[in-house]
Amino acid sequence: MRCVHYVGFRDDRYISALRVFGGPVFIHRVWDRRARRDIGENDLVVFANGPHDQPPSERNGDDLTELDDPARK
Repeated sequence: MRCVHYVGFRDDRYISALRVFGGPVFIHRVWDRRARRDIGENDLVVFANGPHDQPPSERNGDDLTELDDPARK
C-alpha cells in the first residue's frame, strides 16, 4: 500500500497539495529522522519547502504543539 506523507506544511500550500496529491496518511511537522523512518519504499513524500533530497534535521521535532494547552503557557 502506498502512503502519502506531507512534510512541513503550515499555510495555504496544504490546500494546494490536497488538490494535487490527495489527502495525506501522515503529516510530519518537520523532516527529521523519525519522519524518514516512517517512509515506506513506495510512499510519496510531499515537502512544503526545499528539494526532495534534503537531509533530515539533526534533532527530532515535536509531533504537535497545542497553542491553547495551559501547560505550555
